[in-house]
Amino acid sequence: MFEKPFLRAAGIAFLVFAVSLGLGIAAVAQDPAIGEEMLQVFQEQVASELAGDAPAVLFVKIFANNLGACILLFLGGASLGALTILILGLNGLLIGSIIELVRQQQGIAFIAAALIPHGIFEIPSFIVAGALGILLGQALAAEWQGEGDAAETASHLGKTFVKIVVPLLAVAAVTEAFITPAILRLIA
Repeated sequence: MFEKPFLRAAGIAFLVFAVSLGLGIAAVAQDPAIGEEMLQVFQEQVASELAGDAPAVLFVKIFANNLGACILLFLGGASLGALTILILGLNGLLIGSIIELVRQQQGIAFIAAALIPHGIFEIPSFIVAGALGILLGQALAAEWQGEGDAAETASHLGKTFVKIVVPLLAVAAVTEAFITPAILRLIA
């Protein structure tokens, strides 16, 4: 799996995510109102669905939400990767904006405690799903030019998605539902 095309696609996915994350942080550093708006969108779209649930239910909801996002990242490759890149960029902007706003309000220790435990699994899953989407887009473009078999490539990429992305998302959801709240209670 760690062939040059995959590593190149993963590098592109990481770069898009990292640059948009940085842009989100910079935007909120300049104007915290941007972060407030992004946080409100996040709370309405995501957090309101998760609030107050038991950890087991929270795990299922987090896993399902992130799995849906990663499936979109992968299948976004059918748009020749444009949708994949858009989703990575928007997620980076949203996360960067919220990180900077929360850092301003609660400090870097809170951000580290809230993100690192599950983020070490969740972010790689998004990068891998994004890379697979980019590779799917490249396979479609190659087939249209008379080279390769996009269906065969999609099958291989789908198996990779199931073997790598799904387990990473499961570990991230368990960590976010059961471990992160306990860590946050210790520092709050």
